[in-house]
Order: sequence, then C-alpha cells, then structure tokens
Amino acid sequence: MNSAAAYSPLMPTSANTFSSVPFYEGNVSAGAMYPPVMAPQANMFGNVPGYEGTVPGGGGFLPPPMPMEPVAPPQPGPENPEWSIPSLSEDEARTAFKEFVSSHCCYGDAPVTQGVITSMEPFNTFRYRLETFTESRSTEWAHKPHEGEPADFYAQPAPRPWEVQATPPKLFSDHTEKVRVPYTSSVKECHTCHAAGTEQCRECSGSGKKTCPVCNGAAKSDPACTHCNGTGKDRCTKCDGRGKKQCETCKGKRQLLTYIELKVEWKNHVEAHLVEQSCGLKSDKLSSVKGKELFKNSQNLAYPLLGFKPQAVSQASERLIKDHQTKHGQTSRILQQRQTVELIPITRVNYKWKDNTHAYYVYGKEHKVNADNYPATCCCVIL
Repeated sequence: MNSAAAYSPLMPTSANTFSSVPFYEGNVSAGAMYPPVMAPQANMFGNVPGYEGTVPGGGGFLPPPMPMEPVAPPQPGPENPEWSIPSLSEDEARTAFKEFVSSHCCYGDAPVTQGVITSMEPFNTFRYRLETFTESRSTEWAHKPHEGEPADFYAQPAPRPWEVQATPPKLFSDHTEKVRVPYTSSVKECHTCHAAGTEQCRECSGSGKKTCPVCNGAAKSDPACTHCNGTGKDRCTKCDGRGKKQCETCKGKRQLLTYIELKVEWKNHVEAHLVEQSCGLKSDKLSSVKGKELFKNSQNLAYPLLGFKPQAVSQASERLIKDHQTKHGQTSRILQQRQTVELIPITRVNYKWKDNTHAYYVYGKEHKVNADNYPATCCCVIL
C-alpha cells in the first residue's frame, strides 16, 4: 500500500499534520490550539518521505531561485552631445506668472501687470530615475468553509513555491495575488464551533435576551414597561433570541478546507536622484513636475550608464542599480529594471516693481511657478 492510500485526505487533521509539507515548513494554522475531537496523532505523517524534521515557525519571504542567465556587464551609456531644451520666452514667463497669481486669492496682480522683467536665467537640471519591478512570494496556512472542494493533500507532491503558476500584471505596476497551493488541501472540523455550525451569540452571551432599551432593565417600574411587559429583558436581535448564531469561521458548513496559501506580490520600487542645482529653488518642488525625456531603457537587469554627462548621472546610476540589486535581489526576483534620464527646465525670472528687484521661478514642462516672497499680498487671516 502506498502512502497516498494509507491515509484518507478527508479525515479531519490537526494543525501539526501539515507542518512538514516540503518547501512550506513552518506554516502554522490559526486553529492549531483547537484540535478537533477526532484529530489523528500529530506524528501521523512523520514517516512520509520529505516531511521529516519540520520545525514550528516560518513565514516571511521565500528566497527566489538563481537567475538562469548571467548578469550583463556594464556598458557605455548613450552618446549625448550637449543636451538642450528651448529657452523660456518672456511671454511664457508672464503667462505662467499671471496664472500663478490668479490662483491665490490673497495675491494682488500689480507685480504681474506693472512689473518689468530685467533678466531670465536658465538652471536646467538632470533627474535620474531607476525602477525595479520585483516578484516576491510568501506562504501561510489558510482555511475557508468547506464547500465540497476535493481534498488533494496526498494526490501527488506539492509544487515548490516558485513553481506555482501565477499571472503577472503589466510591467512596473503593483499587484498582489493569493493562490491555493495544489496538493496541500485537507478537510478538518471547524475549530471554532467544533463542527456544530453555530456559536454562542456574543451580543447576549448566549441567553437570547438583552436589557430592555425602553426601561433600561427596570422590571419593577410602575407602571410596568409595555415594551418588555415588566420583565426588564428584550429579545436579542443579533441572534433572533436563539442565543446562537451561524459560526463565522465555517459559515455553518461545520468543516474547513485547510491549505497552504501562496501570496505573490509584484511591486515597482522607484528611486530618483536629482543632480544638484544652485538656483535657489527647493529640490522637493521638482518631484511633482516632468522634464524632457532624454534617455529611457528597460532590461531584465540594468547596467550603469557609464560615460554619461554630467558625471553625476553616471554615478547615481551605478549607485542605485547596485543598491536595488542588493536590496531586492535577496528576497524577491527582479523581473525588469527601467532607468530614465530627464532634463528639467528651470528658469529664474528677475523683475523690477516699485523700484525693488524680485524674482520667481518657472519650472517643469508644466510651467509651474514658485514665488516665495511675492511682494503684493494682503492680510487675509483664515480662522
């Protein structure tokens, strides 16, 4: 007789029964502290090959398999003659400034209509962005009400965690999928209701009655409460006065399908580096704007952009790629990496109003404006 025939998968099983499934060791069922009445011995499967020496605990992300292909060596980045973008015109600067001022209720428009632009200084800067799209896998014991699904625990060996099929989403998009691992399912009695299908109502502690809401339990009040007829008690509406309600764990099915659940997470890890600029505009302002895309490349594993000018872009590329492959390659599988280089337009506009010199910044393809020291604000107070 083979091992599959020796033990019926339909027989109720204890939590320790499944703790030694190959490659899923250490997964612990939430119902382990409530073994069913007819649970088999904990060492029932101790002699089945592949299930020896299991230990409690477990969980966490499972290390991915080794990559099938060698990592590509560093290669030169694209040739980039002097990258440039069209200069901002005075009309564009005035239009952006006007829209900015009109969006602030406490800003007067005199500096826009009366101010005179004296000079415009470009401070265009580069932004390097690295995206690392990963897949990670973790397992845990799970259960659901048994609704007639076959218990396949002994049909054949369970596949390894990274052999289970899962459909990935669009590249560089986050997604989570939970998969029932084949050949790990078994049927057991519900540990909450002990196969009764019902459990005690928590609202009335199983009495079927609650304090009368009208007289607040004052049964001897004179005259007697007409709502509870002087009993001080009212029927519990949660259990309809029965004192019991459907078991929340098994939904009245009395049995649970227990199985190993594989959680597959796809995540896009994004990190950017902004080449330092000295125009006076705070760097965090640039995180919400777009620039002119100069370079974009996707590969299974990216290589640094060697020789890219300015050198700060090459250095950022080399550092971030190394960091991502070290950080994410240990607990997840890197499916794709994408690196992008943008040139973000920044223009400092100097203007004169009422014999004083002022400045504002126009930045990004969206022509956003920053004017921290706008000279014509009123004394609005928001309470």
